Order: sequence, then C-alpha cells, then structure tokens
Amino acid sequence: MNRKAKDVVPGEKAASPKLADLVTMEDPGAVLGETLIVARLISPEIDTAFVRHVFGDVRSLFEGVYPHYRRCNTDFHDFQHTTDCLLAMVRLMHGAYVSGVDLSEKEVRLGLVTALMHDTGYIQKETETTGTGGSYTKVHVQRSIEFMESYFNLHGLSDADFHLCRRCIKCTGLDVHIHEIRFVSRTQELLGKMLGTADLLGQIASRTYLEKLVYLHKEFSEAKIPGFQDEYDLLVKTANFYDITKKRLKNELSGMNHYARAHFASRHGVDADLYSEAMENNIRYLDHVLSTYGDDYRKHLRRGGLVEVADKASR
Repeated sequence: MNRKAKDVVPGEKAASPKLADLVTMEDPGAVLGETLIVARLISPEIDTAFVRHVFGDVRSLFEGVYPHYRRCNTDFHDFQHTTDCLLAMVRLMHGAYVSGVDLSEKEVRLGLVTALMHDTGYIQKETETTGTGGSYTKVHVQRSIEFMESYFNLHGLSDADFHLCRRCIKCTGLDVHIHEIRFVSRTQELLGKMLGTADLLGQIASRTYLEKLVYLHKEFSEAKIPGFQDEYDLLVKTANFYDITKKRLKNELSGMNHYARAHFASRHGVDADLYSEAMENNIRYLDHVLSTYGDDYRKHLRRGGLVEVADKASR
C-alpha cells in the first residue's frame, strides 16, 4: 500500500507522492474501485451498479467481446486511456464538489458514463475491416456519440440524458468551440468542460504518455492528419501541443483543471496539482531526450516496454 502524505510518522517530513503512486493505472479494476470511492464522496446514493455495468460493457467493447464490434486496435486510444480519463473526470467532479459546486447523483453518474464512452468511436464495427480505428481519428467524436445513442436506446435511458452526454462528449473535440454548444444549465456546461479537461489530463499526465506517442503517430498517419513529417517530428512538436493544451485548459475549458488540486488535498492530503506536475515532468523529460539524443530517442523511452512492442510489431 502506498503511504499518503497524511499517513506519515509524526515528525517525519512527508514526501509528496507522484500521480502514478496513487492508483495502479494499468489495472482497470483498481481504477474502477477508486472511481467509485470518489464518486460516493460526492454522492453517497450514486447508482454504482449502473456505473459498473457500463464500465463492463465498454471494457468488453475494447476487448472485442461486445456484439458486432471488433477488438480495439488503436494502441494510443486504448482502454487504459479511457480509464485514465474516467479517473481524471471523477477527480475533477470531486474537486468541484469540495469547492462548493452542487452536483446531483444523476450528473455524477452521467459524467462517468460520458468519460467511459468518449472514445468508443475508435472501435470498428464487424463490417469495418479496412485498416484500424485510427482511420476514424477525424470523426471519432461523432462516432462515439452514435455508439452512445444506440447504447442509451438499448438500455432505456432518456433523450434528456443522451443529449446531456452528447454535449459533454463534444467538448473533447480539440477543434470545438465550446461556447457554441447549447447547454441547458451552468452545471451541465461545467460537466462538459470537465470532460474535455479530463481527456487531456488523462493522456498527457499518463506515466507512459511519451512511449505511447509512437502509437499516436501511427494513428495520425493512417488518418492522414497533416503537420507531421514523421514520428520524430511529432515528438518534437509535442511541446508545442502542450503549450496549446495549456491555453485550451485555461480559456476554452475555463480552468476546470484547477479542481484537481482541491481533490488531491481532500482525498490524499496533498496540497498540489499532481496532474500538472506529471504533465510538466513528461514534457521536461521529452525535451531532455530529444535535445540530448536526437533521433536516437527511442532507446530512452522505456516505460512499459511499449516502444519495444511497437518495434516488434513493425518488423
């Protein structure tokens, strides 16, 4: 068990934990467990059975056992990215709650559902046998909404619930102007901006973000995303993407990321924004690797053995 800052021996100086120390992000069950604990802190009456059911269905979708869909074949936008986003979302909602924002049980529950379904559009249907889900990069948000609509219809969720979640998922599109989305309440607007924020925090703060950029380049290449000459060029331009991301977090997403600090202080006794620290550390290390080793960067991206797996797959 990891020692939290509030659990240190009296008189001993607390070492600030890192984001990756808090939950084993490679374990979906551990992420779900922490998600439900935090969700209950916001809304003790939350329908955890429903959240567990949706979690199981989305996991089966990514694993290739959901009816009429193929297994996930996008290694950047995989199920771990979804769970990274899920945990970031519930942490932001909790941070908002302890900061005085009122969230209903339904809003918390649907906030979790949107996080789980926000990238389902990368999953191919059985009839889509050409290439990988990466080819849908430009349209994955709309495809995710379409999957969610069919799922909601199948399980009898209301049109109002669907439209709330649809608006939230739209907030994950990097080219979306959120002020153009017609939310029906201020709280729902906050949920949408939290999801857009959680999507970015979850991926850039991930312990293996840099390694998975190798996979992101493959997805971008298949989708013919312009602006990158090759994999090395994508890594070089990642720092600029991070600068753009910080501006989007502050402006378009109205600084929802500041709720992370309130969460970590309340839940873990750590007065710090561990997401911001993790993102800064990732970008700082990437700059070090590229400036020191140049195009020999792959040897210095070793976490999870992900780059080695990518090398073997390309042979």
